[in-house]
Amino acid sequence: MTAHAPAKPVDRFGTHRVVEPHGALPQAALRLDATPVAFENEILCDVEALNIDSASFTQMREACSDDPKAIGELISATVRERGKQHNPVTGSGGMFVGRVREIGERLRSSIALKPGDRIASLVSLTLTPLHLEEILDVDLETARVSVRGTAVLFESAGWSKLPGDLDDRVALAVLDVAGAPAQVSRLCKPGMSVLVIGAAGKSGILSCAQAKHRVGESGRVIAVVHSAASGGAAILRKAGLANTVAEADARDATALASRVASLLPEGADLVINCVNCPGTESASILCAKEGGTIYFFSMATSFTAAALGAEGLGKDVTMIVGSGYAPNHARIALETLRSHPAILAYFTDVYGTKK
Repeated sequence: MTAHAPAKPVDRFGTHRVVEPHGALPQAALRLDATPVAFENEILCDVEALNIDSASFTQMREACSDDPKAIGELISATVRERGKQHNPVTGSGGMFVGRVREIGERLRSSIALKPGDRIASLVSLTLTPLHLEEILDVDLETARVSVRGTAVLFESAGWSKLPGDLDDRVALAVLDVAGAPAQVSRLCKPGMSVLVIGAAGKSGILSCAQAKHRVGESGRVIAVVHSAASGGAAILRKAGLANTVAEADARDATALASRVASLLPEGADLVINCVNCPGTESASILCAKEGGTIYFFSMATSFTAAALGAEGLGKDVTMIVGSGYAPNHARIALETLRSHPAILAYFTDVYGTKK
């Protein structure tokens, strides 16, 4: 039964679910009310899986010594304490896939959704009320956590029906980083030199694909990967998504800057940071040309380190926070995948349902 009487008046951003502190929005809140009911402007979903964001999952793997059970227990503890999956170390979350159980009466006539539809959330788990009954499986390779539980989407929250032509797990992997290719599409212009750091991951591969398409024959895309032998690096080469695939550790700022200077003496017009570990802000700044732009999509970014680093290095660069939202970002991300058969095959192999 739909509940119509929350403790305080509902609003489209979900502040009625904030337990503490007073006045906070759900993302910044320390704790949310995750009671599994649908208020009048909410969507209640039965959750099948969480896709933990790369920075958060990398941190949890390190903290738990790659023990899936320990990672599951860590996630359960966080959700019990906070009413959401909000990693206290990285500050990031992820997204979920599930089936619509109930739609609040105020939304029923205004959205193209009905109970039973399978959807992926397009907003962070850090602002999504989440109640977990059980952790069923933790996949170390794909950061997918199979669960039984419920989640609440607010009126302002984005979501996408799972497309019928793609494996659910593949679609979820793409939608998890949908903001990256959409933002890159907006930032890239013909003739630009673009540097993608952390190019072998999901967001990096899709960003390279968009960048290569947008800069055209007159531009250049340099893909920096941690290991040139990785599957992601192989796909970048096979699909022709970069003019150069360079192996480097982005935590070594001077070494990476020297490598990039040999390819782009003036630096890159646009640097896209998709690295899933901390400590790569200075490298991004050094690799950008004077007056260039840096797009920090990575949730491992310290924006304090980025701001103070640019100041200390005396670089005049525009730095953009990696928002996961852009208009039509789900459509752009899925179309990027569909238009590159090599990427689709790779994502299907890595993230698809195992036969």
